Amino acid sequence: MAGEYFFEYFIFFYSTILIASYLMLAIFSIISIIKYKSYNSNLDDETLYNSDIAPGISVVAPAYNEEKTIITNVHSLLTLEYPLFEVVIVNDGSKDKTLEKLIEEFELVEVPYAYIERIKTKPFKRIFKSTNPEFDKLTIVDKENGGTKADASNAGINASVFPYFLCTDVDCILARNTLLKMIKPVLVEKKKVIAVGATLRMVNSCEVKKGRITRVRPPRDLIPRFQELEYIRAYLLSKMGWSLVNCVPNVSGGLGMFDKDVAIRSGGYDGRSHAEDMDLITRMVSYMINNKLKYKIGYIPLSCCWTEGPPNAKILSTQRTRWAAGLIQLFVVHRKILFNPKFKRMGLIVFPYAFVFEFLAPIIEVCGVISIIYLILFGKINWDLAGLVFLYSYSFAVMISILVVIWDNITFKYYRNFSEVLKLILVAFLEPFLYHPMITFFGITGYFKFLSSRELAWGTMTRKGVES
Repeated sequence: MAGEYFFEYFIFFYSTILIASYLMLAIFSIISIIKYKSYNSNLDDETLYNSDIAPGISVVAPAYNEEKTIITNVHSLLTLEYPLFEVVIVNDGSKDKTLEKLIEEFELVEVPYAYIERIKTKPFKRIFKSTNPEFDKLTIVDKENGGTKADASNAGINASVFPYFLCTDVDCILARNTLLKMIKPVLVEKKKVIAVGATLRMVNSCEVKKGRITRVRPPRDLIPRFQELEYIRAYLLSKMGWSLVNCVPNVSGGLGMFDKDVAIRSGGYDGRSHAEDMDLITRMVSYMINNKLKYKIGYIPLSCCWTEGPPNAKILSTQRTRWAAGLIQLFVVHRKILFNPKFKRMGLIVFPYAFVFEFLAPIIEVCGVISIIYLILFGKINWDLAGLVFLYSYSFAVMISILVVIWDNITFKYYRNFSEVLKLILVAFLEPFLYHPMITFFGITGYFKFLSSRELAWGTMTRKGVES
């Protein structure tokens, strides 16, 4: 009889280990946030802004067919508060009037420029700078389309002049003090900080004026609201928790700051990867370990970037299918790292955890559903055991989401009233039934597409727009 219920017991055991890891990460996250608040208060933004200790940062933002929003977004990037920075916009072979609008708005002219191709990319055509001193921080790189964000980002890195670069999407909205916040781990940590990440949120339903968030709101539509909950949980709980023990698995491609020298020596972004952000971090960490250099990956709990999430299941499917293919691709390309003590935390903690609880999770869930269907069809299901396993997993999933949302609101107060917080709490009860099955299905689809060598499209993000 026990053999017939193997999967129910296995799921119970698997869920217990996952729950224990979440509880551990919750404790780690609280400690990390307390630590961050301590050094953030000791090194306030105004002091840092007026000091000469802050290293220069290059903000790199690829742009492809962004004529509708490019002007507002570039103006927004140019108003970031930081003593020494530049904005490098990479026009990745846009077919619309993106480049023409940039030239007209920012009074650009082609200039001679010592473009050194330290990372191989599609050929660049020309470099533009502004004749207006007001826009002297702006550099435009015009290049042939490389087909991926990675290729455009690498061109921006090649053209950048400062020792750190912050990679973002040109349509993302950054908080004005983003650079001041993200450089602090570099200044306070004893080890060499090779990358820093921060929390991302959905801009859907937020009020935006002149490229700035003036009012934060949870998304009105259900799918973006699920994503908001997912992002808060992933960044505030998981990544902040892992940062305490220097096991951050990746830094988001939407907002990540990197040590340029280490990134270049690691080969930059890989245009063949479907998970170029995690792939870059993996290669940077491998470089540091292979050269016996101490390193740190920093994470800050503040929401510094707002991005427009996929508004419907079709676009979400394209995004998550590609992410899933990127995950399996990562384990194939870097298979020598998994369970390899030579790679220390990366090989013994980061990769094994991602393999068991991220890569295998969709497979285990699908097998579990098949097992339950089999038991029901043959009248062998133990309803008490099945109900207990479901209630156990569901209750914890809802509880952890609610606690993270409440903790986020108490600590950072992004939402003005409790009714907005309640909207996220309510979707926590629906997520296991509606959103999570979709993500699992998209994950399995991504695995099949990768294994069958089918081409994965990046897709077109249909944007509703956020200007008001």
